[in-house]
Amino acid sequence: MKFTAEQIAKLLQGKVEGDKNVVVNCFSKIEEGKPESLSFLANPKYTNYIYETDASIVLVNNNFVAQKEITSTLIRVEDSYKAIAQLLQIYNSMTEKPSGIDKNVFVHKKAKIGKNIYVGAFAYIGKDAQIGDNVLIYPGVYVGNGVEIGDNSIIYPGVKIYYDTIIGKDCTIHAGSVIGADGFGFAPNGNDAFVKIAQIGNVVIEDNVEIGALVTIDRATLGSTIIRKGVKLDNHNHIAHNVEIGQNTVIAAQSGIAGTTKIGDNCMFGGQVGIGPHVKIANGTKMSAQSGIANNVKKEDSILMGAPAFEIRDYHKSYIHFKNLDKIVKRLDELEKRLNEK
Repeated sequence: MKFTAEQIAKLLQGKVEGDKNVVVNCFSKIEEGKPESLSFLANPKYTNYIYETDASIVLVNNNFVAQKEITSTLIRVEDSYKAIAQLLQIYNSMTEKPSGIDKNVFVHKKAKIGKNIYVGAFAYIGKDAQIGDNVLIYPGVYVGNGVEIGDNSIIYPGVKIYYDTIIGKDCTIHAGSVIGADGFGFAPNGNDAFVKIAQIGNVVIEDNVEIGALVTIDRATLGSTIIRKGVKLDNHNHIAHNVEIGQNTVIAAQSGIAGTTKIGDNCMFGGQVGIGPHVKIANGTKMSAQSGIANNVKKEDSILMGAPAFEIRDYHKSYIHFKNLDKIVKRLDELEKRLNEK
């Protein structure tokens, strides 16, 4: 597939600077740009590459000011990062999608299958499962009894979806994730051992949710573990039983959310964030990577850092003192020594 700068600019409502007829047929990172490829500049840290890249077209923000000569054709847009995301989505939608049900698939006779779906080899679809229209289920997927999968959702290879899980429309679940395994519920029996508490709830995933590879979301003890619409979970996250994640919250890789925690809308968590059980997190909370939360966050739009986490500005001030702690101790020791000599 080939496109000219003029065609791309019209699609993005951008403005061409340079050769409007230059053609591209692929994408590239700006630092690895090659002829006939399209790249973009969004992060100022990569600005120096725009003067040396071989990419034929580079998307830039409207306020970009060149300091040197640029050989690439530029397309100015309001937000180059959003523009490249739009182009990638269009490109991905143009690629050929698999279709049909492979002969090596088990579909229970009481399952309901929608129109125009794909089910790859060795997938299993259980009793009373309901699969919507235009759903893609890749090889080796397990769909348990009573599972519902909404229209246009994509389930990648090796995903395991336990019974009674509900997945909305336009969701994506990447390879190896497990949805609906038992929550971690055990009670001491008084003899230095534990008795398993039956986990009889389910998982509810609303529309337009994307779940990365090897994510585990546990079913509720009672009721539902709920992932609200628009949530994005990175690879290797763990969401425990009865957790609720508010809409449009994003969580980076290797984070863990303990049982019954309630996370608000529009939150952003960095990698390896840990949140204790029965905690409530206010809307708009942002947590730096490796932060740890054990208590409620009541103030909306807080930005937190550290373990235990607190306001990021206070954390930065405290960290300055922490770095100088050895010097401070030496000064205190010297003062104490002088006082003792008097």
